[in-house]
Amino acid sequence: MWTSWTGAPVVKSIRKHTNAFLDCHLMVSDPDKPAPPSIHFIMRHRVIGFHGSLLDDAGKTIESIRTSGMKVGIAIKPGTPVETIMPLAALVDMVLVMTVEPGFGGQTLLLDCLEKVRQLRQTHPELLIQVDGGVTLENLPLVIEAGANVVVAGTLIFSSPDPANVISKMREASRSDVTKNP
Repeated sequence: MWTSWTGAPVVKSIRKHTNAFLDCHLMVSDPDKPAPPSIHFIMRHRVIGFHGSLLDDAGKTIESIRTSGMKVGIAIKPGTPVETIMPLAALVDMVLVMTVEPGFGGQTLLLDCLEKVRQLRQTHPELLIQVDGGVTLENLPLVIEAGANVVVAGTLIFSSPDPANVISKMREASRSDVTKNP
């Protein structure tokens, strides 16, 4: 098992320059291990997400995050069945469906993961459902149609010679007729 809060300095650096909403996906094996005190100050009123498959008592972790004043997200990897986190979906603010195996950018979106998004949207119509991994302008309509209403597109944006144009195209696609989510 590994636990690392090494992302805290990055978040702290960003926080100095913006009051924008921050969504931090913790890649730690033990999210119940106390975070550095500074992370709570930095992240107050933001989303902390964790992988539900790593926890014996996810309810305890959810309550701990809420008590610290933050919103709660839970993530599932491609190989994790959606049923694993279905009972927790009503307890969190957001579910992150990983559509690639975590680890590096530039992977291809695993289309079968969109079925998890569909199932979550059907059972939890008001839930924030985030998709992260392999999003392109070509597959974005499929992601939105499946029910995602939060999209992470790191490689798409940061590898573009014109990131602002890509973001504009993403916004346009999210407003198209295909969008049927809250």
